[in-house]
Amino acid sequence: MRLSEFWLLINDVFGETYAPTLAQDHALTALGSRTCVQALDDGIAPRDVWHALCDELDVPLDRRDGGDRRRVVPPRRR
Repeated sequence: MRLSEFWLLINDVFGETYAPTLAQDHALTALGSRTCVQALDDGIAPRDVWHALCDELDVPLDRRDGGDRRRVVPPRRR
């Protein structure tokens, strides 16, 4: 997943108004209490940040593609 895809997904799933605030302010436990923006700046892969955010906020698997069934979201790393 590219960084641009991460931003498209977060906007599609959480809305263009809420997504930037969520990415900037919500600390993710799975990422050492870093926000999405901090984690991305620290070099954590966008797909890992995406899955951590979705897991923490209980986004169902069938919504993680932002409602676009043609969009391929890389699976989380094992």
